[in-house]
Amino acid sequence: MASVTISPGQSLSGSQTITSPGGKFELGFFTPGNSQNYYIGIWYKNLANRTVVWVANRQQPVSEPKLSVLELVENGNLTLTSPSRVAIWSTNSRSMASNSALAKLLDNGNFVITDAFNSSVVIWQSFDYLTNTWLPGAELGYNNRTKRKQVLTPWRNSKNPALGPFSFELDEIPLPYSISSYPDTFTRGTIEINGQLKFYAWDQGFRGWTLLSVEPSDQCAVQGSCGAFSICHQQSSPRCGCLKGFEPKVRENWKLEDYSDGCVRKTPFHCSPGESYSFLTLTDVEKRYNKNFKENFYVSIDQCRLECLINCSCTGFTYNSFDSGRCYMWLGDLYDIVATSESHSISYPPFVTGLNIRIVDSTNEMKRKTTWIVIGVIAGFFSILSAATVVVFFRRRWSAGAFVTTDDFLVLYKHRDLRRATNNFSEKLGEGAFGSVFKGMLPNSTAIAVKELKSMNQGEKQFRAEGGTIGAIHHINLIRLRGFCTNASKRFLVYDYMPNGSLHSLLLGNNPIVLDWKARYHIAVGIARGLAYLHEECRDCIIHCDVKPENILLDSEYSPKLADFGLAKLLGRHHSRVLTTMRGTVGYLAPEWFSGEAITPKADVFSYGMLLIEVISGRRNT
Repeated sequence: MASVTISPGQSLSGSQTITSPGGKFELGFFTPGNSQNYYIGIWYKNLANRTVVWVANRQQPVSEPKLSVLELVENGNLTLTSPSRVAIWSTNSRSMASNSALAKLLDNGNFVITDAFNSSVVIWQSFDYLTNTWLPGAELGYNNRTKRKQVLTPWRNSKNPALGPFSFELDEIPLPYSISSYPDTFTRGTIEINGQLKFYAWDQGFRGWTLLSVEPSDQCAVQGSCGAFSICHQQSSPRCGCLKGFEPKVRENWKLEDYSDGCVRKTPFHCSPGESYSFLTLTDVEKRYNKNFKENFYVSIDQCRLECLINCSCTGFTYNSFDSGRCYMWLGDLYDIVATSESHSISYPPFVTGLNIRIVDSTNEMKRKTTWIVIGVIAGFFSILSAATVVVFFRRRWSAGAFVTTDDFLVLYKHRDLRRATNNFSEKLGEGAFGSVFKGMLPNSTAIAVKELKSMNQGEKQFRAEGGTIGAIHHINLIRLRGFCTNASKRFLVYDYMPNGSLHSLLLGNNPIVLDWKARYHIAVGIARGLAYLHEECRDCIIHCDVKPENILLDSEYSPKLADFGLAKLLGRHHSRVLTTMRGTVGYLAPEWFSGEAITPKADVFSYGMLLIEVISGRRNT
């Protein structure tokens, strides 16, 4: 029999759930659609299609529900923790007395934490923190308990319950307001992905939801619902489409009917000398919610067009020839263009000749393409002649020993691909002795970290050291090297991106996070396992030589990964020690570094001990 409460010290994980006393609602872990992420949510228990009405951790999903725990602690606070015991979500509630709290799910869909001895004392309730659904009994308006206004916010899309770009609130009604309920019938109000508020009732006969009303009734009336440079169709499906010459900014979201990212130009313009423009004239459209426009009077349509061309911020214009020759120039991204059935119908300003959107001149663009095709044919001829020479050159170059070993899983990236992935190396994650690290995104939406090595001499040494060590090994506690790039004198290494940064920034940075002991233990054991693998389980023993918090990276679950193998040394199994002039970081160096003795794996163990002191104390070792 399913449980109906969570008491202090009790928890939920995996497929465990709690049910409301009448069996109407259920709470537990769920995954939306075919997503790989899991959330704590509330849904109707016995309906044919699962309808989720509330989500706890909508901004921070977990990937392992069996290892994640929803727990009511003794002070009355309900927390969701990851496998590494880091808090993902919390009610931030407090009970006046220890062990006096009780969490339970009610038959109206409200999840409450009450005093165990007096259920009328509500410590926390989900009705005070609505997500996208308005249930009977929940109130919109100003909430006296939380001292804030209650609003509804939609899911980002059907696979992601994170906050969408819209919200619904009651401005005209100062007091809390709730919707009516009907006996033996489920009713709900839901703010949809497109920003419309829809009210439903469950039809027991048809075993489905019946739509009662929609607000607003026009699906194009929600401001910005189709994003920039798109057109909204009031009746047809799909609801949104890109203007001619534009394409979806994030195609994956459009497939999920999330159009809020809008469209971007297929051929962007940069307002540079020599660039030519024309205008795409749209009729049968309506421009709503007008803002960001400039108005000129007593000008001709040619003057209006010219004024837009010389203004780099102008993305389009409309012209009213019946009212003092008014020219309206639209600045910045264009939103809320709606298809209509009436020719030249634009709601404001009236009597215009059409909406003219600025685009790169396709005629000149075609000429440039033709020129480049001719140049390409000529260049291709010479490329074929030089291809054999290039192949021989690169074979000799790699045979000279760019890496000690490069297995098949390492990818040789082109410099232009890394430049595109990192947006021209614009987002710097950090900088060390050997170079800078930038965040990037591969075409398949995989996040990467790209290290650009500094000097040719020292950078080449680290390039070979890292590629020859970590490039040939796999372990859950070692950073994964995806590939590399060589471009003239530059060297790049491509790693998996670690979203939680380094252990140094977590414990010792400007805004340190206080971890519980289970999380610290999880990190300490992970680092030890990574070092043990390097020392004992690889074909050749690998000494890291620079174990410190800055070189410990943390993934989304706060699992540690050893990184930065620029000083690492390979030690054959028939050797027990190695001489090296390269040194690690002061504060973590074993005594043999200073005495000039040969280095053994014990040097890493000493550094690990110094690091362990910092993990335990949360302070720099002295």
